[in-house]
Amino acid sequence: MRELTYYAACSVDGYIANIDGSHDGFSQDGKYLAHLFASFPETLPSHLRDAMGIHADNKWFDAVLMGRKTYEVGLKDGVTNPYSHMKQYVFSRTMTKNPDENVELVSENAVELVTDMKNETGKGIWLCGGADLATTLFAHKLIDRLILKINPFLMGSGIPLFSGVIQQTALELTNSNIYENGVLLLHYRVR
Repeated sequence: MRELTYYAACSVDGYIANIDGSHDGFSQDGKYLAHLFASFPETLPSHLRDAMGIHADNKWFDAVLMGRKTYEVGLKDGVTNPYSHMKQYVFSRTMTKNPDENVELVSENAVELVTDMKNETGKGIWLCGGADLATTLFAHKLIDRLILKINPFLMGSGIPLFSGVIQQTALELTNSNIYENGVLLLHYRVR
């Protein structure tokens, strides 16, 4: 069975982006990013992989799930196929047209689709963003792991890690790393 991992950066107060979807305040430290992309090469968007000369095989994931707002961050810059090295799914109830044939637009039955994906063979599934999507998948016990890059700042307001109320859930810390720039990388298994 494939595992679904919510791998995301957040502020200390639990926000994954500003209200407008921007990521001001998150670390852009070169040494830190080099380590992350060496450890999780598939999480670097395709156009940046090419620009940086990173062509490592996918280590963790071969499929990526995005909420509409997460997908639209790149779409604003003309990036319609952000992770061409993985199977890509965008979940939206409001998008009516798929901007790219390489990205599957999912407008209904998200829980069924993800349940079916988890029962297929392959590498893990990456939930890269979408607070609404994360809340839905968590409520249906489909998220197996959280890998959080906790950045050392308080955002104050923004898009939270989860958009709605989730059930109190114990997490098991399985790995951690503290970077010189103050970012904490925490690996949790959902109990």
